[in-house]
Amino acid sequence: MNKPDFDTFVSQSIAEASEIAPDKDLWPGIERAIDGEVTNAKNASYWPKVTGIAACFMAGLVAWQVVVKQPHHDTMASMSHFFEQQKHVLLVKYDAQPAIVNDWQVQLQELENAEQAVKLALQNDPENAALLKMLAQVYQQQLDLINKVHEPRWQQI
Repeated sequence: MNKPDFDTFVSQSIAEASEIAPDKDLWPGIERAIDGEVTNAKNASYWPKVTGIAACFMAGLVAWQVVVKQPHHDTMASMSHFFEQQKHVLLVKYDAQPAIVNDWQVQLQELENAEQAVKLALQNDPENAALLKMLAQVYQQQLDLINKVHEPRWQQI
């Protein structure tokens, strides 16, 4: 088609008022489609909200269990109990053995006084890492003293 023929074709097509009628009535289908989109939109916006509320509720419940219901752990008491047991076991173990030196109990008493001083400081600041480390060192020194006094170096080899 050349240009004059095309222009003529377009003008004739515009001048003719022709409507193409569908084979059946389309409006009921269009209405159902629009109603379905509205219903789906309502359902689609409903479930994310419910899911979000449920997730927040579960997170709150877990946080409450962790924060409120968690038992308070006393590090100093746990450490003291453990080392007291260890000290008792060693004293019972070496009860029948003679000590190498006679004044070891005086040294043990000095270490126990140091233990009490550190425990007193820990009452003001129970989770102070430096004081807890110091307490552990005092306990270890007590255990080492008991071991060294009752086991000569030549028996440890």
